[in-house]
Amino acid sequence: MFTLDPILQRDTLVLGEFPLSLLLLMNDRNFPWFILVPRRAEISEIYQLTPDDQRQLIQESSHLAQQLAAAFQADKMNIAAIGNVVRQLHVHHIARYRHDPLWPAPVWGKLDPVPYTKKEIAELREKILPSLALGFVSRPSL
Repeated sequence: MFTLDPILQRDTLVLGEFPLSLLLLMNDRNFPWFILVPRRAEISEIYQLTPDDQRQLIQESSHLAQQLAAAFQADKMNIAAIGNVVRQLHVHHIARYRHDPLWPAPVWGKLDPVPYTKKEIAELREKILPSLALGFVSRPSL
């Protein structure tokens, strides 16, 4: 049975779900940072997914990246499935800018997280969620 890793539970907010993956928002307003987590138990690598799930994950990831790049006018979308700290398969989608405080370095572990306010979360939901098709279902706000 699928359960979300405790670190992801602690550090993110669930926005909704695609047919395969949960869509999470990293609770850190330093960067527009979203995470897809395939709802499959005991999976830590993309190659462990079935071929159909692999295709679905790529479709969801590509669609999400395209929508985020447009909504946030990103200079670059950083997309990564690293898993060195959280073993559960999850794919980061981070909108980056040439002027952001860490450009061009990776964002991991460099800045203290700055949590979103309830108002900022509501604004992000309004900005992003309407553009997500592909069977996306929003979860109620906090």
